[in-house]
Amino acid sequence: MAHYDLLVIGTGPAGQKAAVQAAKLGKKVGLIERKEVVGGVCINTGTIPSKSLREAVLYLSGFRQRNLYGAGYRLKQTITIEDLAYRANHIIKNEIQIVQNQMARNRVDMISGSASFLDPHRLRIQQGAGSIEHTADFILIAAGTEPSRPSDIPFDGETIIDTDGLLTLKRIPDSIVIVGGGVIGTEYASILATMGISVILIDKRPRLLEFVDAEIINALQQQMKAIGVTLYHEEEVLAIKKEADGHVHVCLQQAKPIAATTLMYAIGRVGATKELHLDRVGITPDARGRLVVNEHFQTAVPHIYAAGDIIGFPALASTSMQQGRHAACHAFGQPDRTDTDLLPYGIYSIPEISMVGRNEEELTKASIPFGVGIARYREIARGQLIGDEMGMLKLLFHQQTREVLGIHAIGEGVTELIHIGQAVMAYHGKIDYFIDTVFNYPTLAECYKVAALDGINRLPRPWPPHN
Repeated sequence: MAHYDLLVIGTGPAGQKAAVQAAKLGKKVGLIERKEVVGGVCINTGTIPSKSLREAVLYLSGFRQRNLYGAGYRLKQTITIEDLAYRANHIIKNEIQIVQNQMARNRVDMISGSASFLDPHRLRIQQGAGSIEHTADFILIAAGTEPSRPSDIPFDGETIIDTDGLLTLKRIPDSIVIVGGGVIGTEYASILATMGISVILIDKRPRLLEFVDAEIINALQQQMKAIGVTLYHEEEVLAIKKEADGHVHVCLQQAKPIAATTLMYAIGRVGATKELHLDRVGITPDARGRLVVNEHFQTAVPHIYAAGDIIGFPALASTSMQQGRHAACHAFGQPDRTDTDLLPYGIYSIPEISMVGRNEEELTKASIPFGVGIARYREIARGQLIGDEMGMLKLLFHQQTREVLGIHAIGEGVTELIHIGQAVMAYHGKIDYFIDTVFNYPTLAECYKVAALDGINRLPRPWPPHN
């Protein structure tokens, strides 16, 4: 048995950054991983694999060049599962090595096994047939999530899969039904349709991703329909059955039954808390296995922290990293601040979406007088050069103070582009910054100037003073 200043359960983004931060403060840190490889869902089944798949599809399908060379343009006529898996496996291998090297450089002890609580300061780590025990002053739970797998869904890993199962398929589906129009379902629907696969996306809500600006989502839905996604809104799945012919039949509440060669169940994820025995320390997960924390990521037991996907929304790799770091700083009395009002969101559909700040619905509900400025990629030289004519960037700003209140964008590169606006908002910048600043030409950054000018020109005259 060894004693640590901090024991971290899980090697995903939250666990990694917490471990490194504590080590940088001179603390003895142990990092526990139950899987054979480090990195958690982010590296092995979620963020990195899905984004690798997306990049491979965009490249091999020639999608980015279709506006220039025609809708039928393809770099590779027949794309195989091996083509897609090759890129993902290459990147996953490199990312795993990077994490292992980082932990070694910072003298973080890597502990293999499945952790569970024995008491508030003691963990048992199951390792095959045996086990070891360690104690710690502080413990961080960063065990992540796993796909929701209801008992009435006949998962078989081949024709009926969860969101982790796509790259383990033996061949690319001829057609696929995706149940669930959240971020993961939307991303995979657009990626697979770009390959030419027939995709049906079923969701019980009136539109996709209701937390995203309505105008942006309308543009996304139009693009998804254009590449062959059939959208079923406000629809419930009553039954899923695998037939003798190998097809999956889906019975719907309102529409006629549908069939496909593959079905992906993409409704939610649940916290990986079952094996932790949290009842032994007085912590109770919610119905979806998630943990409640305060602003410093402390659970009901003050020396036990939780961070990452296991605490729920926004469940992004980027936010998980900062949560883990913040938790470690707070545990050891190191000042740290996380600006939760300016979290950028990146959704890697095709086209990608990004946003920061408030949207029109939120500003209207708060009775804040706001202006809107829009730049469209088809009006920007860089947009023409890269062949993206449907992209757009929207600026929201206060009509009196001219302070930037929100930025919403869709199109190539917007998950990078959003950070310019995020930096300006962090310093309470005004829309005038974008008007007065010179941006490289031709770049997508020019969208900020065009959108700012558009927004100012929409205001009733006389304009507010330009300070």
